[in-house]
Amino acid sequence: MRAKIYHFLVNRKPGIRQRYHRFHDGTTGMKKVVSWFYLLWLNFCYYVLFCRFLGEQTEFPVYEEKKPPCAESESVLANRDRRSVSETVSFLMQYEVISFDIFDTLIFRPFSEPTDLFFFLGEKLEILDFKRLRMQAEAEARTQKYKEEKHYEIKLSDIWSRLQNEIGVIKEQGMQMEQALEMEFCYANPFMQQVFTQLREHGKRIVITSDMYLSKAFLSELLQKNGYEGYEELYVSCEYEKSKAEGSLYEVVKRAYPDTDSMIHVGDNPVSDVKNAKKHGFEVFYYPNVNRNALLYRSYDMSAVVGGAYRGIVNNKLYNGTEQLPMEYEYGYIYGGLFVLGYCNFIHTYAREHGIDKLLFLSRDGDILRQAYAVLFPEEKTEYVYWSRAAATKLMARYNRYDFFRRYLYHKADGTYTLEQILKSMRLEFLLDRLLQQLPNETYLTSGNVRQVKRFLEANWQDVTAVYDRESKAAELYYRKVLGDSRNALAVDIGWAGSGAIALDYLVQNVWKLPCSITGAVAGTNSVHNFEVDASEIFLQNGKLAAYLYAQSFNRDLWKKHDPNTDDNIFFELLLSSPTPQFLGFELDEASGEVSYLFGKVDANPEGMKEIQSGILDFVRDYQKHFSGYPYLFCVSGRDAYAPILAASGNKKAYLKALKKKFEFEANVL
Repeated sequence: MRAKIYHFLVNRKPGIRQRYHRFHDGTTGMKKVVSWFYLLWLNFCYYVLFCRFLGEQTEFPVYEEKKPPCAESESVLANRDRRSVSETVSFLMQYEVISFDIFDTLIFRPFSEPTDLFFFLGEKLEILDFKRLRMQAEAEARTQKYKEEKHYEIKLSDIWSRLQNEIGVIKEQGMQMEQALEMEFCYANPFMQQVFTQLREHGKRIVITSDMYLSKAFLSELLQKNGYEGYEELYVSCEYEKSKAEGSLYEVVKRAYPDTDSMIHVGDNPVSDVKNAKKHGFEVFYYPNVNRNALLYRSYDMSAVVGGAYRGIVNNKLYNGTEQLPMEYEYGYIYGGLFVLGYCNFIHTYAREHGIDKLLFLSRDGDILRQAYAVLFPEEKTEYVYWSRAAATKLMARYNRYDFFRRYLYHKADGTYTLEQILKSMRLEFLLDRLLQQLPNETYLTSGNVRQVKRFLEANWQDVTAVYDRESKAAELYYRKVLGDSRNALAVDIGWAGSGAIALDYLVQNVWKLPCSITGAVAGTNSVHNFEVDASEIFLQNGKLAAYLYAQSFNRDLWKKHDPNTDDNIFFELLLSSPTPQFLGFELDEASGEVSYLFGKVDANPEGMKEIQSGILDFVRDYQKHFSGYPYLFCVSGRDAYAPILAASGNKKAYLKALKKKFEFEANVL
């Protein structure tokens, strides 16, 4: 009967079911009772008042959109008007006794929600949905404590007394495991660590005041591990059964110092650490919680564990108050770090599973990828190699004339390139006089003369291929040395059609006759918005190409969303930009047999590119520092890696366009 009633009231209408569970799930005590009345009210409105819209499930947005600041970086916006470390120390020095909160003030966790730690505890206990069970046990323990003693202050043992009955884990064992994880993950807030240390050096009297179920003994050990020593006393709510949340713990602190009224409390909670501290006679120093802007700027359309880790690391870095970082650096840290980390792990896993014996990071997108890969997998040998679309197209001209003309002529026949520029880009400037004799009145390559230019080159094809044959000999010598005794190499690039790796494999096996197979790894493929939408699909299907972010066969929402016509390719290419010159091709000194390299220009704002790379590498190092013991956390799905960029695409991509303007960045064209 109970099941039938539940089905009738909850499950018959998806809109009622969604609204009820959103209100009810995770509630305890009186709120849980209220949720049942809410369910009855929903049914009354639907069936009696004919509010039929309540039966319809509300839509979840397909793509999350945020509005990051466009004129300045997040850290500048947040920290510009805040006191620096030295200013904070000077301000606090005027007080005789200084009280500090612990969590989110002195101590950080690498998560955007402190309860994310319970994911890892559940994994170690092998208990499904443990995070929810742990949170529920704490809520019930607090409710029970209030019923019995009229306060909510509990100890960790109170929580685990309930949990051991639910999951069959001995209380002492569970407590030990939870505390071990807290000890492992918690780390010192770099801003407050400097403040604390300088105050101690000046001989200031410091106490620590925290609302916590963890014991004083454990918190003392945790603080010591993270460099916080020399304070006079540690006041923990569960030890005194009094809290900052209702103010009485401050009275305990005051009674310990009856001879002074010069006391200040430092903390991040606007109620517990500010309002209540003031109410009980303390001056206050409000330290904004680093996660307060998480909903405003960070992506939540991510898997729970990776998303929480990503947001926590980013928020702790940007908002702790120690630095005001350039927008370029933040672009790398916030939007490139997780993508590069996930892509590198994808490459590592693919190489291990497919017997790859050589990793080739293609210039120039491979520059930062190889640097990050070396951080994550320092024991592996990798090689940064010269290769580009320009070089590949020339070397393949004899074997794929269609692509040669398409890229060098038809893609540029818009009247903005002179005929001299076109021939120079093809290394055929010696043919200019001949061409101008046939087209005496033409200066620019246009849709009107592009076929004539093509016919001219075909008529002089022997001269054209002679140039590229010499370059091919140089490239063969270069790659013969690079590949050595490799039999199965992986060429890593950003994408999008995968032409770089496919061309290299063709030349290695069919032209240079080297005993090595080349597979290509690309971040993303051509999308539904490309004219050549399925250009590389057969190679993705047969395994000659492997994609990370999306392809037709997976993450099809990204495949449909990613639009190179609105600069989506550029935003990712900018993340992998390199302050090195464009690679144009190979040159061979036939007398000496030495290979040299042809380079083009360095893109605008190379210093900004270095900042992007620095941000990416710092994120990778920070992530590795906190989660090196959890290798599965490095398995970042392509959908998670893309999520921060998706979120930043709100407000008509204003933020991403602002970044692009700093570089005058051009798509990866010949």
